[in-house]
Amino acid sequence: QVQLVESGGGLVQAGGSLRLSCAASGRIFRINAMGWYRQAPGKQRELVATFTRGGNTNYADSVKGRFTISRDNGKTTAYLQMNSLKPEDTAVYYCNADLTDTRLVRNDYWGQGTQVTVSS
Repeated sequence: QVQLVESGGGLVQAGGSLRLSCAASGRIFRINAMGWYRQAPGKQRELVATFTRGGNTNYADSVKGRFTISRDNGKTTAYLQMNSLKPEDTAVYYCNADLTDTRLVRNDYWGQGTQVTVSS
């Protein structure tokens, strides 16, 4: 079994900052990519930021220059540093991991989601 546990969401005023964490645990052989997606009410889930095992990162245009994705040295925890937050960043943020488990089966995993609310 593999689990993704998120933390760090909350309520912040516009212009403020938050840091999200996502810890992957369980029968992990290799993490191929990790990232963050978000879903606002009435909208589709969208990519926020991702990184690959090779270190390549990808950001949505709407967050470039404000958000930074990173990972710990053990490479099983991903972080999303969110600065200069705007009301339109309000959404449920989901951690995603493309990983290979110890049975060498590759799958997509999702966290439970964490609410980020930015007040104007």
